[in-house]
Amino acid sequence: MTGLQKTLKVVFLGLYLLVMVFPLYWIVITSLKPQKDIFSFPLRYWPQKFTMDNYVNIFKISKFHIYIGNSLIVAIIAALIVLVISVLSAYVLARFKFRGHSQIMLAFFLTQMLPGFIALAPLYLMMSKMDLLNTRFSLVLMYTVGLIPFSTIMLRGFFQRIPSSLEEAAMIDGCSRWSALLRVIIPVMLPGIASTFIFAFVQNWNELFLAVMFIDNDALKTLPVAMNSFILKFDVDWGAMSAGAVLSIIPTIVIFAFAQRFIVEGLTQGAEKG
Repeated sequence: MTGLQKTLKVVFLGLYLLVMVFPLYWIVITSLKPQKDIFSFPLRYWPQKFTMDNYVNIFKISKFHIYIGNSLIVAIIAALIVLVISVLSAYVLARFKFRGHSQIMLAFFLTQMLPGFIALAPLYLMMSKMDLLNTRFSLVLMYTVGLIPFSTIMLRGFFQRIPSSLEEAAMIDGCSRWSALLRVIIPVMLPGIASTFIFAFVQNWNELFLAVMFIDNDALKTLPVAMNSFILKFDVDWGAMSAGAVLSIIPTIVIFAFAQRFIVEGLTQGAEKG
């Protein structure tokens, strides 16, 4: 690679980084601006005065701590259920051939091609008849059902990378298939399991559409619904919206920071063989 090529590469990557980082920077800066400075003209890319009023106000004018708690409960529980079911189903689909195997995989792929809103009316009627509207369980159930197909497809790729001889050797040593799965295969699968859990958690954490449709009780609303409430009829509370956005991305940043190694390794391995 010549010097010119290296320079162009650095310039391109720098511009790309700027484009990616600037929206996050602008959200953080807006959340720290006084209300009158948010709409100032010309634009100020660095506020003259920093304030935490926007962060204080979102807890004063709304039950923001409750919304965060609801989102954590729903996102974590649904992600754990998705993980358990997907690990078991992916193991079966990766290790065994049976009648209907191809049809099940085809059905899983087809679910990823259909827009979710086409099932909204039947889902709403079903939740209503089961008396599950305005409950966290309805969101957990919907999130779990929606993420199992993709998570199963993702984990199946990891299982196919692991030689079946590992569990066969464990069973020869006296382990049952279930014990071999838990003691031998699962530890090797940790990158894939971590990646799948994080994927499911982030999807649940950011989901808005179903949360708006199934939850009316203010005490049960999730964080995306609370963020949506800052969009008023004739205005948008940009200060509160930005402060809420900053707080909402903290859990995902923490998770990615702790599991970065698993994410990179896991997604790369899972994509190599599916």
